[in-house]
Amino acid sequence: MSIKAADVAKLRKATGAGMMDCKKALTEAEGDFDSAVEIIRKKGMAIANKRADREATEGVVLAKVSEDKKYGAMITLNCETDFVAKNDGFVAFATKILDIALANMPADLEALKALEMDGRKIEEHVTEQTGVIGEKIDLSFFDKIEAEAAVAYIHAGNKLATLIGFNKEIEEQMGRDVAMQTAAMAPIAINEDAVPADVIAKELEIGKEKARLEGKPEQILDKIAQGRLGKFFKETTLLNQDFVKDGKKTVKQYLAEADKDLTVVEMKRFTLNA
Repeated sequence: MSIKAADVAKLRKATGAGMMDCKKALTEAEGDFDSAVEIIRKKGMAIANKRADREATEGVVLAKVSEDKKYGAMITLNCETDFVAKNDGFVAFATKILDIALANMPADLEALKALEMDGRKIEEHVTEQTGVIGEKIDLSFFDKIEAEAAVAYIHAGNKLATLIGFNKEIEEQMGRDVAMQTAAMAPIAINEDAVPADVIAKELEIGKEKARLEGKPEQILDKIAQGRLGKFFKETTLLNQDFVKDGKKTVKQYLAEADKDLTVVEMKRFTLNA
């Protein structure tokens, strides 16, 4: 039977599948649009099953805040190759998921996958995209923040993003500076109080052992370890780090220039290159 170009275009817009795949689906469905959509979806599921054991280590990490700057969301959508990750359609698909996440602020990743997008679950759309693109596609990460002021930053290339929550409203450039600092310096916590106890204990033990190997007297090993722990806090906690734009001040001091009570209350960072 003759398949109209307009019907092919309509099916492509609805599914994202290629022109030839759409024409084949319409031919198989004898021109029935709904049946053709189902054929393409089943093809996507079949390809997804075949590629289930493949490594999807490329992709994009995206972050965004709400219009009132009170909420922030971050997602990672994976694929197999950097070529697909850089495709405008792939990035647009990930952005659409991010917008739904931001609008709904689901409890976790599984709740996000269950949300509806164009009448079907996001998880179903992801599976369908595997068939459309021909690579394993996986929505693998979701996180969120809520604060008096939220700031998002996506590093060039979409492989790394950060979300920062502040306790007060903050000037746009200052907020971006702190979000970029978090991206560049990869702090493990906001300040020393937020560092896990097991990490502190491990650093103290490392400090003592290093001092012992250096031949320091046993009675002063604890004091030396404490001193090295202070250096560890300065290097690895956001507020204590040297501000990358001006090494003469810490991030905490930089924020205090705007407001002595201004501080970071939430910090999220995710990278595909971890």
